[in-house]
Amino acid sequence: MNRRAVIELVLAVVALVGCVLSWLAAGETAQAAPIMDGEPATTSVVYYPPLIVLALVLATAAGVLAVLGIARIRRSR
Repeated sequence: MNRRAVIELVLAVVALVGCVLSWLAAGETAQAAPIMDGEPATTSVVYYPPLIVLALVLATAAGVLAVLGIARIRRSR
């Protein structure tokens, strides 16, 4: 197997792990106050946009690196 292809695949896995960690860290639950008296409080999820953008960039990089690594392996055979 080609050494460069293995490096690309390892970097794709690392980028994918970073993507998942960034996505999980992006959301946070928050309590919204009730509108009227006697109503229960509402729970919502608040997202931090820079972490979502980072997750999308890492997912794209992981996909590109995986395609390049697999193509390089298939070409070498």
